[in-house]
Amino acid sequence: MSARQAPPPLPSWATWWQRPFPDANTLLLHGRRPALVDSGFTGHAEETAAWAGERAGRVELVVNTHWHSDHVGGNALLQARGAGVAAGAPEAEAIARRDPGCCAAEYLDQPVAPYTVDVSLDDGQVLRLGDADWEVVRTPGHTPGHLALWQPDEGLLVVGDALSDYDVGWVNLALDGPGAAATALASLKRMADLAPRVVLPSHGPVPADPGAAFAAALRRAQRLVDDPAGAVWYGARRIFAFALMIRDGVPAGEVEPYLLARAWLTDAARLLGLAPEALAGELVTSMLGSGAVVLRDGRLRAAAPHTPVPAGSLRVPYPRAWPGPEPR
Repeated sequence: MSARQAPPPLPSWATWWQRPFPDANTLLLHGRRPALVDSGFTGHAEETAAWAGERAGRVELVVNTHWHSDHVGGNALLQARGAGVAAGAPEAEAIARRDPGCCAAEYLDQPVAPYTVDVSLDDGQVLRLGDADWEVVRTPGHTPGHLALWQPDEGLLVVGDALSDYDVGWVNLALDGPGAAATALASLKRMADLAPRVVLPSHGPVPADPGAAFAAALRRAQRLVDDPAGAVWYGARRIFAFALMIRDGVPAGEVEPYLLARAWLTDAARLLGLAPEALAGELVTSMLGSGAVVLRDGRLRAAAPHTPVPAGSLRVPYPRAWPGPEPR
């Protein structure tokens, strides 16, 4: 975005918090039904709750664009303080039955504190958030349950991880099938057709030119469709960088064992026709070469700006060990 070009303004009843990794950006909607869209990473849940409380007094509902750890990490704490949680129907149903694959938390090795979903959302549903009505738009691709939120009166579109001003969301061809990239592309086209005035992404700044942002995203998404191997590499790099962010890096001597213990790496190696050991070595070498990771103080670390995470906050159970949902 040009330094001279400001993003489109938001209405007074919407407060936007652009957050560095590992947290997703957060949108607070003020009014009779104060609502939060996405709640950041587990390790920063107290910070999320405090920020929302200072500005709205209370949060009645948290709406998740999807269930990855950087979007749902504050759910448990906010729910304990009285908020409800709303999520896309496929993910809401899996959370309700305590599916071991919930949030892809164990698969990605990204901790998520246990929570329940109170409101299951489906395409076309109208949801009152703050004092405005928002339409749920199903946008699968990055995850099967991914959704966007559309406020037609103001032309606001919350897009989750579907796109940002600099990239598109990675797709998991191993878990979601070879058509996941094409599904993500179709979702982008559907959102672009809404012609929003403001695009609110989960990472990075609000794009100054929504039309240009969608045009760039559609080109990038088409490349993921045309180059499945590239899509696998893209996802592997994103997942590994995130792991380094939330762990303050990994000791150099432990990087290979860490990677070889990960289900996502095994799956990526299978799709690429590589041995897991070969993929692990090439992943580290290529990311060091590009500057995406650095070796400092004996640890491999993510180079992108990110907020430190208290180590103790990662000690939450995988969903297979979550307690059953309590009556509310």
